[in-house]
Amino acid sequence: MDNEVLRRTYHAINERFCPFEKSILTNHCRCSQAHRFLIAEREGVGCGSDADQARCQELLDHLRRQARFALKTRDGEATLPHAKAMRVQVGGLYGLHAAVMPDAPIPATIEDIQGLVALAWERFHALAALPDQPIIRQIAAYKGRKRSRRVR
Repeated sequence: MDNEVLRRTYHAINERFCPFEKSILTNHCRCSQAHRFLIAEREGVGCGSDADQARCQELLDHLRRQARFALKTRDGEATLPHAKAMRVQVGGLYGLHAAVMPDAPIPATIEDIQGLVALAWERFHALAALPDQPIIRQIAAYKGRKRSRRVR
């Protein structure tokens, strides 16, 4: 399937994309609002709620702006390469978990993104009130999978 046709089909089928799609597709996170779908053997993730999608998108935008130094980027709005996007998504959610539940260990898999984001909103009431240090620390510390060496 041609990439342009795939892109158009994806947007037609997925009216409410999940901002944390990469982290869900790589099984680092789950979400009670997420639903998976397939298009030509490719997988996508949609969100079941307009309000939750907007809140997650706002959080992800905030995480990207705050992580510019850790990611060594200047523009918080530019499209990030996959590895850096994963650092923001997974590391950011790990950091959010650390900020919301400082005494609990950070799980290998975030079980419910929507639940974690709702808990953060309930506790901090605004993005500006989120403690940046534990979040940025987790973004900087997150290491994706290592590249496998090709055997010749």
